[in-house]
Amino acid sequence: MKKIEIDTAGARSKILVGESWEKAGTFLPGTGVIIISDDNVFRLYGDKFPPFPVFCIKPGESSKKLEVIELLAERLLGAAIDRSGFILAIGGGVVCDVAGFLASVYMRGVRCAYVSTTLLSQVDASTGGKNGVNLGNAKNIIGTFLQPEFVVCDPSMLMTLPDEEYFSGLAELIKTAVIGDEKLFRLIEDHYGEVLSRDRELLELLISMAIEYKASVVSEDERETGLRRVLNFGHTFGHAIEMYKSAKHGFAVASGMELAVSYSFNRGYIDASEKERIIALLKRFDLLRFHDIPDDQLYQYIVHDKKKTGSEIYFVFTSGIGRAFAEKVPVSEIFDFYRQNRKDR
Repeated sequence: MKKIEIDTAGARSKILVGESWEKAGTFLPGTGVIIISDDNVFRLYGDKFPPFPVFCIKPGESSKKLEVIELLAERLLGAAIDRSGFILAIGGGVVCDVAGFLASVYMRGVRCAYVSTTLLSQVDASTGGKNGVNLGNAKNIIGTFLQPEFVVCDPSMLMTLPDEEYFSGLAELIKTAVIGDEKLFRLIEDHYGEVLSRDRELLELLISMAIEYKASVVSEDERETGLRRVLNFGHTFGHAIEMYKSAKHGFAVASGMELAVSYSFNRGYIDASEKERIIALLKRFDLLRFHDIPDDQLYQYIVHDKKKTGSEIYFVFTSGIGRAFAEKVPVSEIFDFYRQNRKDR
């Protein structure tokens, strides 16, 4: 088991990689705890949850909205949860987002923690303190920052994931490797079979490496005013693809990464061999999906992107595996690149 800490100006969060999820109850207060999960996770693991009330939401993005937050807040109030309360999320990215958002606004803030049940959540969504819900087609446009007190990432829980969910998370793992850790990228390349078979020991190592990188970024820039922007690699186009195609987040981000790598190459930031190496790994795991977003739809998604400032947007480029940077780019240039890429396909 590996313990990784995120230390920010406002809080300290510990991530326990390889810890048994069933031990989460030992880190909780004795009273005032509410567990938030979804129907699928509760069906698989509910009989082993810590002995506290459980509020379940529907699985999927449809639960990431203010109406769900309001209903859950009413249930917290009905359960007499006050400012000393504690919310434990047991689930994937949606559950952690919803629970973290709820914890940050209920009575102006209560404590929270996560048991991450998906690869996507373990390597990305549950770490870093960002919580968000969607507003129509604008993804995560309403959000808060609240560091969970602890996060348990138990790779054994990944064995019950459907393939689509597992590979969606793998895309975010590759994203972390591309932007910050060439050694992580090589490990994924060199251990293709073990990644496919979900080797527990290897997954624990890969997840730890991804979280260590993200923890170093978040500790330096919790509020995404600088360095943390690089974590959005592949997300400008990825979020648009996700919303237009109703695609799984990781698959959409994988396609967004392919576009971002090609864009980086077009600007001369990355050489052809590095570009092909990244795209080859995405293809090897069959992560890329066809996308053809009409101009009017793409415009709506881009102009509602949180990274936009005026007529420009912070776009994340790569200058080689393990290196990334954010640069302000005119929104019109983003459109032009996508249109040209669409014609070239």
